[in-house]
Amino acid sequence: MRPFTYERASDAQAAVRAAAENPESRFIAGGTNLLDLMKLEIEHPAHLIDVGRLPLADIGPATHGGLRIGAMASNSQVAADPTVRSRYPVLAQAIVAGGSPQLRNKASVGGNLLQRTRCAYFYDVTKPCNKRQPGAGCSALEGLNRNSAILGASPACIATHSSDMAVALVALGAVVETLSPSGDTRAFALDGLHRLPGHTPHIETHLIPGELITAVVLPPALQGGQLYRKVRDRASYAAGLASIAVAGGQVALGAVAHKPWRAELAEAALASGASAAEAMAAELAPATGNGRNDFKIALMGRLGAAALDQAAGRVA
Repeated sequence: MRPFTYERASDAQAAVRAAAENPESRFIAGGTNLLDLMKLEIEHPAHLIDVGRLPLADIGPATHGGLRIGAMASNSQVAADPTVRSRYPVLAQAIVAGGSPQLRNKASVGGNLLQRTRCAYFYDVTKPCNKRQPGAGCSALEGLNRNSAILGASPACIATHSSDMAVALVALGAVVETLSPSGDTRAFALDGLHRLPGHTPHIETHLIPGELITAVVLPPALQGGQLYRKVRDRASYAAGLASIAVAGGQVALGAVAHKPWRAELAEAALASGASAAEAMAAELAPATGNGRNDFKIALMGRLGAAALDQAAGRVA
């Protein structure tokens, strides 16, 4: 690990000011992803700004009957919250389907949203990776791409986003609140936080430099069933192959794209009376594989149809 300096932010405004003063800085809360990447010399910030102790961990009512979740709340805290469990069960299910209890106890909501891909070539510094080194190339295109994207990918990158929690939040229609170094605040749909790779896969979000996520806000609970289902090679220490979050008539897919994938084509098909299988077929019509991950298209179709039927109460 390369040398770095460290400070503990006294408040959110101080944190973003410090980030603006040092472009080579990074925020750190639980550190469950960043510290690993620093040890592997994939990430090498010159300065760390500790935001984990900021008073941004409360979970409480939001305006218009929703729920506001502070960005520093731990994943375990969110999954155990009584309101989350009763009104937003898909979110609790997604979090529990993610990392181990030890990771969930430490990982923050904001950090979970910003975690980086688990692509093996991103983690292997001896192999070309456009996400790690822009312009180097994408080793996964012709390599071990079993876990790679089937939607929204580009010739520059076929990596997938790793967060289970984010998939559920997208299905729920969550909003992200942020604070920028200028002192401005903004709120926007979480579905607009992450970027597709295009020609710049190393630019992963629409956040500006130094912008800090302060909260995630959920709208009032949607009518209809909620469910999160995930398939992976083994029950622990394995990235997902495919996942789906259903929240009433809203659907998001995970482990299939560079970002949590809002399944708008499937939603429209369901609204017009299509069956679950037909809706998933519509969503996956533009999907493409890269050889070793071709199976994910059929897998996502079967998983999605089963989950949609289960959430609607059509199967046990």
